[in-house]
Amino acid sequence: MARKVVITGLGATTPIGGDVPTMWRNALKGVSGAHTLTDDWVAKYELPVHFAARVSTPASEVLTRVEAKRLDPSSQFAVIAAREAWKDSGITEVDHDRFAVAFATGIGGVWTLLDAWDTLREKGPRRVLPMTVPMLMPNGAAAAVSLDLGARAGAHTPVSACASGTEALHQGLELIRSGKADVVMAGGAEAAIHPLPLAAFSSMQALSRRNDDPEHASRPYDRDRDGFVMGEGAGALVLEAEEHALARRARIYGELAGTSVTADAYHITAPDPEGLGATRALKAALFDARAQPEDVAHVNAHATSTPVGDRPEYTALRAALGDHVQNVPVSATKSQTGHLLGASGAVEAVMTVLAVYERKAPATINLENQDPEIPLDIVTTARDLPSGDIVALSNSFGFGGHNAVVVIRNH
Repeated sequence: MARKVVITGLGATTPIGGDVPTMWRNALKGVSGAHTLTDDWVAKYELPVHFAARVSTPASEVLTRVEAKRLDPSSQFAVIAAREAWKDSGITEVDHDRFAVAFATGIGGVWTLLDAWDTLREKGPRRVLPMTVPMLMPNGAAAAVSLDLGARAGAHTPVSACASGTEALHQGLELIRSGKADVVMAGGAEAAIHPLPLAAFSSMQALSRRNDDPEHASRPYDRDRDGFVMGEGAGALVLEAEEHALARRARIYGELAGTSVTADAYHITAPDPEGLGATRALKAALFDARAQPEDVAHVNAHATSTPVGDRPEYTALRAALGDHVQNVPVSATKSQTGHLLGASGAVEAVMTVLAVYERKAPATINLENQDPEIPLDIVTTARDLPSGDIVALSNSFGFGGHNAVVVIRNH
């Protein structure tokens, strides 16, 4: 029988809280992290979108100056979240050869890359920093966390666009189940609030253009949704083999009971309109968790607030859960945090774990006129979840046709 994997530590830095307790309080209250950007480059490049959801606590307030200087912002966020999760887990001793990292990103060190390119063009090659490559490489966050915590059983970097953070949890589960590790720091980080990604996403009409009302711009499932809000930050979870956690009498938040990863093989950016790949991912994750559709008591949905993205997720949930889908409270927390790209799955997994642990579903904000083609039970104010044995789902879907789902069970 496969080893059980439990969650013993949580960490995050997000637009609605620089740590997990703050983020969770705000998620229950329904707070928007989206604000108007004041950077001079917004006007300089005539960006059509003037707002985003930045982390509420700047990394410079948490890390030392030397630490921050040697890390791209995405890696800064990863280290902050991982340190909080590690402290939260209460682990004081670990076999470092049995401790791994699976830390994801969708884009990686875009700030470092583009700043270095500007330096090269304007000042020449001698002024390009020696640390440029280690800072811009997509595995920079995983490497930084591995170095910081001494994880020697591998430092892995899933890169699957907006499904990356969830896929890191899938990888962490497999590392422990296979016996290759006893403890895994799993998560995702992203720092892409930069003029180029904003211009590119805007060009493909993926971003909301509610420049006059950023706090209400992210509106999943609303008939008037017009795109996502760019977010940034990181989420981290300490995964442990159950026997390892019990041996040290750890506080256990819940069980990572099942995961799955599928691909649409349909389109590079658009989801399969019938949600077939997502349906397979949902069904496979439930099978992996030995759970039935009627066991599902909560869903933290991908729900980006794009016109074409939200409906296929409903189609997939309906296909996977059947009529029971009408009884499942669904939270769309990107309405508060914005879309953290490769970090979104990790942050939303943290929220899903807390939802199961505290029996509370976080709020979905800005839903004023629900799309009649998406008849889900959307949680618009924090809601109690049932007692007893339950499971919750966290879904992530990414450009390239990536689908990833995790199943959290109470412990």
